[in-house]
Amino acid sequence: MNPHAKLVSLLSLALGTTLTISSTHWLMAWAGLEINTLAIIPLISKPHHPRAIEATVKYFLTQATASTLLLFSGMINAWTSGQWDITQLTHPVSCLLLTLAISMKLGLVPFHFWFPEALQGSTLSTALLLSTVMKLPPLAILTLTSHSLNPTLLTTLAIASTALGGWMGLNQTQTRKILAFSSIAHMGWMTIILMYNPNLTLLTFYLYATMTAAVFMTLSTTKALNLTLLMTSWTKTPMLNSALLLTLLSLAGLPPLTGFLPKWLIIQELTKQELTTAATTITMLSLLGLFFYLRLTYYSTITLPPNPTTYMKQWHTNKPTNTTTTILITMSILLLPLSPMLNT
Repeated sequence: MNPHAKLVSLLSLALGTTLTISSTHWLMAWAGLEINTLAIIPLISKPHHPRAIEATVKYFLTQATASTLLLFSGMINAWTSGQWDITQLTHPVSCLLLTLAISMKLGLVPFHFWFPEALQGSTLSTALLLSTVMKLPPLAILTLTSHSLNPTLLTTLAIASTALGGWMGLNQTQTRKILAFSSIAHMGWMTIILMYNPNLTLLTFYLYATMTAAVFMTLSTTKALNLTLLMTSWTKTPMLNSALLLTLLSLAGLPPLTGFLPKWLIIQELTKQELTTAATTITMLSLLGLFFYLRLTYYSTITLPPNPTTYMKQWHTNKPTNTTTTILITMSILLLPLSPMLNT
């Protein structure tokens, strides 16, 4: 891609994200989401490949539908209440339409079908943007309107997303699809606590974005697009793959790693709200995700595929590890001691 076109796309992405998360007017938030959509489309379609074009079309149609529903929700609310403030969402139909629109944008069940396909058709760097940066604006809108939404509907969407994200990730061989279903499952964790503690939702998103960025940047360094390539990447970068093992376990939410912190706080908050059944259900469903994370760690670090005796293994790679990757991996592993400060 032309460097100037790439710069314009990234600046537009930053502008759209900033516009949406800082606005309280429905039209401004909608405009920011549209700028985001138009900015990411050239990055998805950058590889001249039919799968990339397919991913671009699916992404555009889904996002356009979701943005239309969001604008329609704001117009209905403005028609009945006479104001365009996002935080003053009062009409029941507007609340329902907004929930559907944001569910589409976040990839929550049952509007998740586009997300794994969009990630699979993108490069690893673009897939990272789709999994992290593009989720922030709709999540910010959901946080602003959380007090007006239906808690039963949000809890149902969250539990269904966690269940499907774990279940569908079990049989995947492509790393981008596995991380896509991982994202769907994590969005379920963020949604279930939204009504009761929006700040905890944002904390979960920030930690999820840190861990996911570390995994994507590691996979980009080792060029591991599927499990077969992941199995051979240990011979190229042994230390990086050892760090990837810990990062994946952190993403799974195992103590004493960083990923355990948001799940611990969410379970604690749900218990305080007397939602023990929901907390138990979503915790049990997260075991499905734990299975495919352990599968990834097993393939990346412990096993090597069978090869003929004439096969020459590549023992080292000349590509150095990025400093940003090192910082993100460190944060993904060692932030659990922050929990006493967050609990107070």
